[in-house]
Amino acid sequence: MPHYQLIEDPDSLVPTLQNQGRVGVDTEFMRERTYFAQLCLTQIAGPDEIWCVDPLTGHQQEAFWKELLSHDWVVHSARQDIEVIYQTAGAMPSSVFDTQIAAGLLGYPAQMGYAGLLKELFDVEIHKTHTRADWSKRPLREEYLQYAAEDVEYLLAACDLLTERLENKGRLDWAREDADWLLDPALYEISGDQAIDRVKGARNFRGRNRAAASRLAAWREAEAIKRDRPRQWIMRDNVLLDIAYKLPGSESEMADLQGVPAKLVQRVGKQLLDAIEASGSDEKSYQPPRPPDEGQKALLKEMQRRVAARAEELDIVAEMVASKRELSAVIISGNHNSRVFSGWRADVIGNDLMSLL
Repeated sequence: MPHYQLIEDPDSLVPTLQNQGRVGVDTEFMRERTYFAQLCLTQIAGPDEIWCVDPLTGHQQEAFWKELLSHDWVVHSARQDIEVIYQTAGAMPSSVFDTQIAAGLLGYPAQMGYAGLLKELFDVEIHKTHTRADWSKRPLREEYLQYAAEDVEYLLAACDLLTERLENKGRLDWAREDADWLLDPALYEISGDQAIDRVKGARNFRGRNRAAASRLAAWREAEAIKRDRPRQWIMRDNVLLDIAYKLPGSESEMADLQGVPAKLVQRVGKQLLDAIEASGSDEKSYQPPRPPDEGQKALLKEMQRRVAARAEELDIVAEMVASKRELSAVIISGNHNSRVFSGWRADVIGNDLMSLL
């Protein structure tokens, strides 16, 4: 079991961090009952020490975050960790090396877990026994802290080994480029205008119904943020779509809709009716995306074939080069700003695919 220090006053760790270079970082958080993920523990690994920093003790932590964010980070599957820290501290780390991305560029599975990577690299086994733990409860149990510390114990060693192998293959810049993509704040920004895209089934609505669904989704997003509650707790997708489809003109009509909770109507019925009324003047030209035609299907198949062939030459999984979803978006939306056509992918496959388009 790794040796660690539990830090209950985050700012007290600043002098120690100032003597560190790069650090391994992991987080434990909860988001089942909130809109924003609640950071419950930050694990940090230096060359010789591990610290488990408790952010829920009520102590000051501004200096801690300023110092920690100034370091180069090593993280495994960094996107969720960066998101929760961005929401907590309002800033990004200086740089990040993602060991999952690095492993993928060396031929390992694209979504390889941390435990699997350590088994492959060091023949070390760690047991993911507390993935469902309630990290918000205090005091934290000793076995939880040991589990958390284990998640950063080998990060720096894994980074060293993966970096060496990437350099040997000339792919270190590829890994850095893909990891830098995770530091784009736009990935984590919340926009009410895009809330409709998260409502399953809304893509088939059109005209006034689509406009109403869009306004209701934006209202729900704002309400979820304000109350810090999951979207589905504010209003379930099926309820939102039913209201947008039926377009009730009064609270009593809304209350008569099957599945619409009476308490929802009592609490925010007027706000929902206002959104429906405002949708009457919205743009009605939206059309659901059409299924790909035969020509597009053939083009997608050919693009996938070329990606797969190139990936086989590189001895990496095709998903690391370009996923089916990315290729479909290029064909259907005509988005030539896709990462498939930039950076290292442009040379590897992007230029070839562009010739098809």
